[in-house]
Amino acid sequence: MLFPFHCIDHRNPPGLDWAVYTQQGVQLSTHTPNTLMGIKTALAQFKALPGWNPKRAVFCMEHTGIYNAHLLDLLDQQKLVIWLESSLQIKQAGGMQRGKTDKIDAQRIAQYAYRFRDQMCLWQPPREIIQKLAFLSATRQRLNQAYNLLAVPVAEQETFISKSLQKTLKGNVKKSLTALQEEQKVVEQQIKDLIQTDARLKELFDLMVSVPGIGPVIATELLIATNEMQTISDPKKLACHAGVAPFEYRSGTSIRGKTRVSHQARKRLKSLIHMGTMSAIQVKGDLQDYYLRKIGEGKHTMLVLNAVRNKLIHRVCSVVRRGEKYDKNYTIALA
Repeated sequence: MLFPFHCIDHRNPPGLDWAVYTQQGVQLSTHTPNTLMGIKTALAQFKALPGWNPKRAVFCMEHTGIYNAHLLDLLDQQKLVIWLESSLQIKQAGGMQRGKTDKIDAQRIAQYAYRFRDQMCLWQPPREIIQKLAFLSATRQRLNQAYNLLAVPVAEQETFISKSLQKTLKGNVKKSLTALQEEQKVVEQQIKDLIQTDARLKELFDLMVSVPGIGPVIATELLIATNEMQTISDPKKLACHAGVAPFEYRSGTSIRGKTRVSHQARKRLKSLIHMGTMSAIQVKGDLQDYYLRKIGEGKHTMLVLNAVRNKLIHRVCSVVRRGEKYDKNYTIALA
């Protein structure tokens, strides 16, 4: 039975590396430009393969943000099956690997998809409102970065320079900072309006922010990263995607270093969840109690913080699954 997987590695745009993998192994390996014409060229090559059947093919690729937008759009228009997988998941499943090129990576993705086809998670195109939310969230992030780029140095140097010079320096950036603050307010309101006017987004948002430590910014990023909790809803997979799932480096009886989280995560989400964690442990409650207890037991600070991050993610997934806001006294009913 021919069961082809057409898999793409395109982390170095504008090129796309394709590999076709069946039960007989790699059937085709090719490279095209990351353009509509390049994609159509690859699809034409697939049609020439013996036994080609687009209805039995799965296009598996890694998350690469905007670089695969037109690829996803074209494949979706042609009603082809799409599987979007995290690079971390593919790497962990591959074990020890030697050699690394875009061509080899594409073949590894293809082989991964064939091996784990029974665990396939089909990609669903995000609604237009999610795409708008993603662009607004990215704009908010850039505005915050621009504001901090100007404001932080001025504040830090205050104790090292004269008051008159400090006043002059503040005056130099005052108008710019004021303008950036106004733009931040506008974008914040646009994000809020977008969420509040959509019933599904509002429901998910309200559930998420009911969890202590999960604020509006984190909830917004979670909505985007999980495609309204459709692409990722399992807490372990979300923890992996956010880079807070620890992995042990072990081979047989040999342990290679400490258990650690991956650097291949969605860094924006990881950073936000870390800030939410720091906020949660500052407030009286079970998370603060847990943190202090583990620190008192001599556990490493970052290890404990990562455990709290995982707790936040599990709680978010739990309230969404139940459809009920967070209740610290909630217990699972036994049949």
